[in-house]
Amino acid sequence: MRSAVTVTLTASAVLAGGLFAGQAYAAPVDPTVTALGGFIMNDGTGTTVYGKAADTRRATGSTTKIMTAKVVLAQKGLNLDAKVTIDKAYSDYIVAKNASSARLIVGDKVTVRQLLYGLMLPSGCDAAYALADKFGTGSTRAARVKSFIGKMNAEAKNLGMKNTHFDSFDGISNGQNYSTPRDLTKLASSAMKNTTFRTVVGTKTTTQKVTTKSGGYRYMSWTNTNRLLSEYSGTIGVKTGSGPQAKYCLVFAATRNGRTLIGTVLASSSEANRTADVKKLLDHNFKKK
Repeated sequence: MRSAVTVTLTASAVLAGGLFAGQAYAAPVDPTVTALGGFIMNDGTGTTVYGKAADTRRATGSTTKIMTAKVVLAQKGLNLDAKVTIDKAYSDYIVAKNASSARLIVGDKVTVRQLLYGLMLPSGCDAAYALADKFGTGSTRAARVKSFIGKMNAEAKNLGMKNTHFDSFDGISNGQNYSTPRDLTKLASSAMKNTTFRTVVGTKTTTQKVTTKSGGYRYMSWTNTNRLLSEYSGTIGVKTGSGPQAKYCLVFAATRNGRTLIGTVLASSSEANRTADVKKLLDHNFKKK
């Protein structure tokens, strides 16, 4: 009898152990987010940790400016302290497009480094235009801008961004500006390897001294539109985006306990939901082993 009881108890223990083991290793369910598309990977290993319509092409808004900055920083012999004179065309453009602005003043001489801050923190479309005009090639402004956008598409191809096309330097689309969560994450991962880019997108606020047309100076202050830098511990970048087609987008990166997660959400339903989406996804995936 004692032997039979022992066998019975052992079998029960095995069954119970199997049940609890199954519970312990069950993968947690991904949180519900409003974003129509999303993707996250472990930046150290390249392993995918989350995906939702990750390869569906969507409008990207100002997350396009990640590529704008990357193309500038890839220029051979780049002098970040070279000065660019702000042209009236850049000011006229943001007025005509009702676009986000770094509030650049016509006639001021602004360094390339300062333009990168104006591009990535307040998401200045005027800064984007100035950089495209500076680093494109051609005898006319239109030719230089076209050349610069060509460089953006060449770099996308080089990075293997198979579902991406740029038709603007700032994300204000002319009908063919699109990417995917996976592609934008791939772009951000590459861009973040550049020290200057990483420094710029990790900056919450900055005040820059620029030279005026008369030879004097003024101070320009810019605040990063990426609220995660202040609201989510470990955030290191990278860029917000929004627009009528794009809705609310965010390419993001955060590091905790030596592990960096980098990802993208596209087409969240509001700015608040965009932030909430990313916080939930990061919390969830940082808990995974």
